[in-house]
Parts: sequence; structure tokens; C-alpha cells
Amino acid sequence: MSDPNSWLERTLRQAFRYLNWWMLLLWRLGLGPWLSLTPQISGRYLVLNHIGRKSGLRRRTPLNFAEIDGTIYITAGFGAISDWYRNLLANPQVELWLPHTRWRGVAHELPQDHPQRIELLREVLKGSGFVAPLMGVNPYTMSDAQLAAASTAYRLIAMTQEEPATGADGPGDLAWIWLVFAVAFTLINLPRLIPPRCGATPAASAPESCRPVPPRQRPARD
Repeated sequence: MSDPNSWLERTLRQAFRYLNWWMLLLWRLGLGPWLSLTPQISGRYLVLNHIGRKSGLRRRTPLNFAEIDGTIYITAGFGAISDWYRNLLANPQVELWLPHTRWRGVAHELPQDHPQRIELLREVLKGSGFVAPLMGVNPYTMSDAQLAAASTAYRLIAMTQEEPATGADGPGDLAWIWLVFAVAFTLINLPRLIPPRCGATPAASAPESCRPVPPRQRPARD
């Protein structure tokens, strides 16, 4: 993933935009931690809150990550063309939604010649689940030299915590939808849950317990 003009990369970037929309919706519905239950298969996810370098508006981007010694690492697999990466260069102040916590911090890029770059990048790619191997970058089987050659365009970002984040606009801010759904479902199905009173419905459609019992027929005598 190094040529931003290739058909494959354009298609993948468009596909990830749609996927990210759905994943962000799951986070806002309170289901974000469930996305990281099987990290080796589905991946390990956070939501990066950053500020648009042109608009100044808050942006949210779901990303794979690795946590090592209290520091969060992410990577821009599409390289310097990634919008969230360019936003971080303009404003490194971020807010992270992690599976079990939420905090504000500052982001900084690790240089390409960082002595631990490949080691850290490998852990981030492991956190992508099946995605990295699907793209031809397998962090479990590639040597350091192979991984370095395949990831020359990747950007590795480290984020350190400054303070806990609070507020109503965090993960689960749309969880109230579940209550609305539950109330609507109950009201719609309430007539089925409460049996009708005898005599309140026509005899033909009344339940078996409300229908009159026919008199027993005595056998005729010869």
C-alpha cells in the first residue's frame, strides 16, 4: 500500500471509509469493546478523535492499535496521504476511545530510523487481525528485513496519556437508542404478551380457555 494513485489503493481507501462509518456507529451504540474480543482474528480497535487541519472540526477515526508499556501505537498503512495522519501533524492533541478507557493525550511520529520501529510496527500490525495478512503484510511470518521493505511508506505514531477524558460525547453516546428500541418492541408486542379477557373477543376468535365447554352427550338408551 504505497501508491496512492493505484486502483487497488483507491478502492481499499473507499472501502475503509464505509467500514469505519459502521465501526464508529458501533462504538457510539456502546458496542466498541466487543470489536476487540478476538484480536488475532478481528483485530484490536480504538477510536482516534482529532481536529481537522482545514475545517477545525472534530473528526473520529477507528484504527487498529498496540499498547506497549502504557503507550498507544498506531500506524498509517496508506502512508502520508491519510487524512488523520496529516491532521495529527497539524494538531497533535488527541482523544482516544479505548476498549475499557478514554483519555486525552498527545501524538508524535516515530522516525523511520527509530531503533524499535520494526518491533513496534509488528505489534500494531498484529492488532489489525486478518487485515494486514490480507494486504500481503504478515507480521507473524515476515522477517524484520521483509517487514521493513514492505512498510517503507507506513507512518508509526505514538500517543501518550495526559489526562482522563469525560463528557457526554464519548463512546456510547447513542446507547439510549437501545432503550427506545426496547420500549417500542414491548409496546408493539404487548397485546401478544397479555392474554385477552374472556368475553372481550368474539367467541370464534377467543382463546381455548375462554370458549364454553359443550355439554356432555349422554349415550342413547335402546
